[in-house]
Amino acid sequence: MKNGKLPTFRTSIFSSTHHSKPSVPHNPTSPPAATSYLLHPPNAYCLSSALQHYINSDNPCHGQKIHSHILKTGFSPNTNISIKLLILYVKSSCLSYARQLFDKLSQPTLSAYNYMISGYIKHGFVGESFDLVHRLVLSNEKPDGYTFSMILKASTGDNVSLIRIGREVHAQIVKFDVETDDILYTALVDSYVKGGRVGYARRVFEMMLEKNVVCSTSMITGYLKQGSVEDAEDVFKKTVEKDVVVFNAMIEGYSKSIDTAKRALEVYIDMQRLDFSPTISTFASIIGACSVLSAFEIGQQVQGQLMKTEFFTDIKMGSALLDMYSKCGRTEDARRVFDHMPEKNVFSWTSMIDGYGKNGNPNEALELFSRMQGYHPIEPNYVTFLSALSACAHAGLIARGREIFESMQRDYSVKPRMEHYACMTDLLGRSGGLNEALEFIMEMPERPNSDVWAALLSSCRIHGDVEIANIAANELFKLSSDSRPGAYVALSNTLAEAGRWDNVSEIRELMKGRGISKDTGFSWIGTDDGLEAFHVGQRSN
Repeated sequence: MKNGKLPTFRTSIFSSTHHSKPSVPHNPTSPPAATSYLLHPPNAYCLSSALQHYINSDNPCHGQKIHSHILKTGFSPNTNISIKLLILYVKSSCLSYARQLFDKLSQPTLSAYNYMISGYIKHGFVGESFDLVHRLVLSNEKPDGYTFSMILKASTGDNVSLIRIGREVHAQIVKFDVETDDILYTALVDSYVKGGRVGYARRVFEMMLEKNVVCSTSMITGYLKQGSVEDAEDVFKKTVEKDVVVFNAMIEGYSKSIDTAKRALEVYIDMQRLDFSPTISTFASIIGACSVLSAFEIGQQVQGQLMKTEFFTDIKMGSALLDMYSKCGRTEDARRVFDHMPEKNVFSWTSMIDGYGKNGNPNEALELFSRMQGYHPIEPNYVTFLSALSACAHAGLIARGREIFESMQRDYSVKPRMEHYACMTDLLGRSGGLNEALEFIMEMPERPNSDVWAALLSSCRIHGDVEIANIAANELFKLSSDSRPGAYVALSNTLAEAGRWDNVSEIRELMKGRGISKDTGFSWIGTDDGLEAFHVGQRSN
């Protein structure tokens, strides 16, 4: 970060948009301490009181005129006043001035270090904060719990590479024999959880005499994220003073899996029995659980509750509801929600388009996609295009599919992904254009993956094209050993349906010779979604 010059009495410095707000006229109603330094030659007590007034105020930048007065009068500030000036500039977001004041301190105190470090972290200058911590460790001052809690907070930000610092900080805490408190314990637990070290987090958690809900929430989130449901439930049960946040952590974690989604509903009911009001996060998770369970009746009840709250008009809630109804096959209910949304974003449009496509209404999906293209300023994203292409495949609309695919990069700068290429291959192949599909694959700018070749192989079975099926299967063999059994079986089935029994026997002998076995009761079949595994005893939908 570039250092600026210390401000002088010139007003032009204070009008800088980067460092401060303009000075304001003296307010006669201000407390005497805030203005007394102007009435007589300054002294340390008056200056300290005036600075503290502005530090505690909603507009600390107004206190910068005190610094100008100090410079104008030639007053030599002591360490206490220098640190208060530093705090004033940190709170005014003028970090370059604060750092100059810090560097002028002959022996910066721990308080000065902590304020400077916190300022850097608050404004995203994590590297500078770590450099200052390193300097602190080498100085005569000793870091305290607050210092380490700030560094732990910084290390669990968006930059994942910093998470490893949590362990180093823990080692330093032990080395310096730092007195621990709830703030430091909480920061340690959160750091370990976000770093995926839930076991270490639990050890720290158990050392706490009073386990606060923030730590409990972190532990629950960490356990549920890694699938340790029983451990999460154990922490939840042991949390004496529960709040809505800890309930939300359990509900959200449960709602992710079909195995535990029902428990999310049970915790939701318990939460309301204890008179906790659901938040927007609660509703989002519960709607998600209903979606996973295909429990649209419960979803309707949740919608009824939601309508009585301020969250009902929230765009995220509307999108979650229509996605839930779509996944439950209730496209009419989903459309009602969609039409009544006061605002729509790309997610709500995409959910409705995808819902139509997956529930056998490709024409409605494409009609809505066309409407979306004219709904500025919202533009389709890569998921929207995938839903539209899938709808074209289900409706057999080759020309429309090509038009949509070509418009992705041309009109919206959306680079096609492998999913889009696989979908186009499925569209062309499913409609009988197997040679066209193969040509499309050969012209791809990237090497096709197994999804693309599997889509072609599935279409070959539908239309009994043994020659192209053989090409697709061989490409699958080259790509991955995981896809070999399925590719061999799909090719064998294609040959069988074409009456090429001699070739079927050859394929099976080849599988046997290469040590490739077909799983017991397992076959690959062509479905609306491509090539899927099918087990003996399993019923098709």
